[in-house]
Amino acid sequence: MLKVNKDLCIGCGACQAVCPEIFEIEDDGLAAVIVKEIPEDLSEDALDAKEGCPTNAIEDAE
Repeated sequence: MLKVNKDLCIGCGACQAVCPEIFEIEDDGLAAVIVKEIPEDLSEDALDAKEGCPTNAIEDAE
């Protein structure tokens, strides 16, 4: 599971561009994870989005 650290997110939309099934930009202009569990077939895309975040705002949820 992933989460977006809103204190680090700048709302650039890179995560949503890579994996729109998992991430979206909310009304506050910041990214959010929109699923409770990441489907196995999207795990690689979700990891690419995490690694591509310019501010490292996407983190593993505990």
